[in-house]
Amino acid sequence: MNITHGLRRALQINPTGLATVFGGRRRNWREIGERVSRLAAGIRSLGANPGDRVAILSLNSDRYLELYLATAWAGAVIVPLNIRWSPLENEDAMRDCRAQVLFVDKTFAAIGVSLAKALPGLKLVFADDGDVPAGIESFEALLLRNQPIPDAMRVSADLAGIFYTGGTTGRSKGVMLSHGNLMANAMNALGEGLFPNSSVYLHAAPMFHLANGAAMYSLLLNGGSNVIIQAFTPEGVMAAFQNERVTDVLLVPTMIQMLVDHPALGSYDLSSVKNIIYGASPISEAVLGRAIAALPKVQFTQAYGMTELSPIATILHWNEHIGDSRAKGRHRGAGRATLGCEVRIVDTDDRPLPIGAVGEIAVRGDNVMMGYWERPEETSKAVIDGWMHTGDGGYMDEDGFVYVVDRVKDMIISGGENVYSVEVENAIAQHPAVAQCAVIGIPSERWGEQVHAVVVTRSNTRVSANELIEFSKTLIAGYKCPRSVDISENPLPLSGAGKVLKRELRKPFWDSRERHVS
Repeated sequence: MNITHGLRRALQINPTGLATVFGGRRRNWREIGERVSRLAAGIRSLGANPGDRVAILSLNSDRYLELYLATAWAGAVIVPLNIRWSPLENEDAMRDCRAQVLFVDKTFAAIGVSLAKALPGLKLVFADDGDVPAGIESFEALLLRNQPIPDAMRVSADLAGIFYTGGTTGRSKGVMLSHGNLMANAMNALGEGLFPNSSVYLHAAPMFHLANGAAMYSLLLNGGSNVIIQAFTPEGVMAAFQNERVTDVLLVPTMIQMLVDHPALGSYDLSSVKNIIYGASPISEAVLGRAIAALPKVQFTQAYGMTELSPIATILHWNEHIGDSRAKGRHRGAGRATLGCEVRIVDTDDRPLPIGAVGEIAVRGDNVMMGYWERPEETSKAVIDGWMHTGDGGYMDEDGFVYVVDRVKDMIISGGENVYSVEVENAIAQHPAVAQCAVIGIPSERWGEQVHAVVVTRSNTRVSANELIEFSKTLIAGYKCPRSVDISENPLPLSGAGKVLKRELRKPFWDSRERHVS
């Protein structure tokens, strides 16, 4: 199977069915099929051959979904760039994957032009409504001047996309996912009962993010309807629920909190909504409780995983949030291995641990990534004998439920986004006043975790917390930057091997909590 299988099926069995809704624009599957095959021809005309990389830097839109399909139809590899990254970070990703074409919208057109100047030979396409900036190819003109071409019919083992995630060495890594990886995950989700054929799914989470992509690929397989809003706002989500009779949505916990705490929640008709899937970071019991109380007719489902798993490893169904399962504390867990996945807990020597023992969560299945783009050493450390080592510490109970309690890797999850501490430390350390720094995650009611820095300054220098935060914003994405900084005159605590003891720095913030992640 490949990514375009669902489109070919929809064209056969449901050509007039509603495919996409974006603002006032509505298209059926026949229209999407025509546009995708023309866009694929356009991608080829720009010099992107099978296996070449095609990037996109854009807010959500119906054209974004068309590009996911058209890139695969052309046999090329899609690279969705992170809209929250700094221009330097995205330039690094573009250099790394050597993308030949970049699609941009109004928000990122100027950055696209800068990237094209920095990367000779890069072709730019404007994927938005309105006037096309000078020197950029028009998405619609590209469609009009190209005739439809047949599907390239990539096979399961072919590379489908490169999805960049934070790096433990300070540079982002490109996660290579095959057509087979993505389809295995989509089939697993459908097999779990997520996204029935009648689904009207709302793309509210960013479309570059594979949390939303997991739902998108499932919807593409079953021919469901895709309602798309440009970016998440509580009002935008509620309006889409009401106006388009949305049935399903994926939201990260921060979005759920903003939605259920919004004063206008009771002013909208939300009766169509059947299921809210949450994931990308753990949800606090308080936020989950408020959400269930505010939306009593909605079922909540947790999906736990990571980009390297395409991305789902475990599912916690609605019936495990309530009744006897709730009494057993199952609602605090991450669920059980999804169809097609095996999960185990291992020690530092990669030996399986007994029930209840805390170790690293490892996952095996057809959804495990091909590897990190051009990083074989890092791939071999992450995937051992087919098992993806997640970097999350957890345990499993006697019924196979997984509980995440800590992180093995030095990673923070803030608002659903991965932040690797070393990336932030590398940025802060460039400030001339900084002698030492360590970055940790601390609890945050709004973000789950927030980035916190502990800094030791050089002698005879002074710097404020705000100065360091603003300085880091010039180098890395805003969500990675510290939200709080402690400036100390004392050296950081070190192990006998000279390694910073981050657990000592984390203790005051986490010791009173049951688990050391939020």
